[in-house]
Amino acid sequence: MTNPHIGSSFEDFLEEQGIREEVDGLAQKRVLAWQIEQAMEADGLTKVDMAKRMHTSRTQVDRLLDPENNKVQLDTIQRAAQAVGRTLKIELV
Repeated sequence: MTNPHIGSSFEDFLEEQGIREEVDGLAQKRVLAWQIEQAMEADGLTKVDMAKRMHTSRTQVDRLLDPENNKVQLDTIQRAAQAVGRTLKIELV
């Protein structure tokens, strides 16, 4: 009895399930949210402070920092990066 999944990758599994893009997108959003939170902590910023720096609402910052919400616009992420003195780097690979 041969297992067809032996030797396959996790990416292959996700592809077979039809969820690879969704999982990749959520993973990327979680990393971004974590990085922004870490930068906020390093700068001693609250969500209210962050909202003021971004010229937005605290609710918008909550959405930005929610690792499950992958519907955040690129310009919002760019403003968040600028608010904590960072730049956003995006590349196609």
